[in-house]
Amino acid sequence: MFAQSIYPNYVFHMYPKIKKGLFLTIVAFLIINCKPSDKNSAQATPSHALPDNFGDQVDRVLKGYLDLEIFSGVVLVAAQGSPVYHKAFGMADWENNRPVETSTLFDIGSMNKTFTSIIVRQLASEGKLNLSDPLSRHVSGFTDPRAADITLTLLLEHRSGFGDYHNEGYFELPESERRLNAIVERAKPEVLMFTPGTEEAYSNLGYVILGAVIEKASGKSYFDNVQERIVGPLGLKDTYLNDFTGLGSRLAKGYYYSPLGQLEVSAPTQDIPNPDGGFLSTATDILKFYRSYYYDDLLLSKDARADDPFFEFLREIPKGKATGAAGGFEGFNSVLLQVISDDFSIVVLANMDEPVAERIGSDILTLYRGETPEEPQLPAVQNVRIHYEKHDIAYVRDNFAALTVNFHPTDPRDLILNVLGYAYLYEAQDTDKALEMFKLNTELFPKVANCWDSYGEALKIQGDLTGAQEAYRHALELDPGMESAQKALNTINN
Repeated sequence: MFAQSIYPNYVFHMYPKIKKGLFLTIVAFLIINCKPSDKNSAQATPSHALPDNFGDQVDRVLKGYLDLEIFSGVVLVAAQGSPVYHKAFGMADWENNRPVETSTLFDIGSMNKTFTSIIVRQLASEGKLNLSDPLSRHVSGFTDPRAADITLTLLLEHRSGFGDYHNEGYFELPESERRLNAIVERAKPEVLMFTPGTEEAYSNLGYVILGAVIEKASGKSYFDNVQERIVGPLGLKDTYLNDFTGLGSRLAKGYYYSPLGQLEVSAPTQDIPNPDGGFLSTATDILKFYRSYYYDDLLLSKDARADDPFFEFLREIPKGKATGAAGGFEGFNSVLLQVISDDFSIVVLANMDEPVAERIGSDILTLYRGETPEEPQLPAVQNVRIHYEKHDIAYVRDNFAALTVNFHPTDPRDLILNVLGYAYLYEAQDTDKALEMFKLNTELFPKVANCWDSYGEALKIQGDLTGAQEAYRHALELDPGMESAQKALNTINN
């Protein structure tokens, strides 16, 4: 099963993406000769030629994001594997005045998942596993009885019932407890989110578990598999898996705005690299990797591709439409968009907050089709906060849809006011503003239990225990299993 993005210009499959929880100077212009792999490379035919001023059009699009101070990174556009636009913008390290260059290394986030899915399929082609295998055949010990029904296919397609593993306190764990095997062991007693195969939920944990499957089936470490099966054969000389020694001067630091508008710094490598995310790479290597994945049989044989539902999905994409992969977390955002019929590629690596890379990629795709992109906007949380403080909560209510255009399409939109509400409540210690945010959220999303739970929390802090009780009860009517609301209600009642 594949999920489609709500962006009108392209289709995302579910294999690559991560979820979390954005100045600027043009630095370099570089045309490089990144040719496709020669072996059995399929040459697509472009549907139309690029206009002579295509680079100028891309520059104008990027200027809108630069003027808003929400983009810093690298943009690479290629036709038939040959770059037609490759530029770097902004700063890789503001503190040390180090600019982004086209060779700067970025954390690619959940693009790792594509590497992982390829290796699972390679092992299936070699007869070392079957995609229909139950997970327990390779990794056992999961205590939820429903885990017996999890297959490798369900893990690949985010339908296993596993969720995320970045729980509260995760980043305070020692490094050894944030590695593949430790994450898998902690997951074994967890209760699944749903019966395997009945729903779909994006799962970082599922891909870490696939990494453990790879190690068991191959007899080698996950990272050795990636190096020997993908990085080495493709000559990805600027892709680093888990040893980042000596790379400090090439790394981009991540930058993002807090809900209240403060520019924050994210570590160049936020977490230990794992099968779900965390490799470092350049736009050039990302282009080479995905073109090989889509067009030749160096990574997956013709037989493996013929029987794979994802490649059937690719064959059915209408001419001129694009598929893609993306990754991101606070301070980093990456995207690859590929027009399969035309062999036209767009790579954007950003060291500012998502979804800026995806927005820029979509805008360049719009240009490619001869259309005019919409003017860029500030990220939704920032846009709402600025207009709320300039106007009032009524303005936000009346213009919510227009103010929140720049928001990640896979995230629930009730998060926007929820994030702002908590920023006002705890960071700014302004209960009145927090209450306005939370109350409006219950009006805009009355069937979301978390909106009522947050509203109850703010009412409780303000001292309105009657109002808090009513809000918590409403939350529990919508979600009887919501522990936070139940605990809060018990506290008030006692």
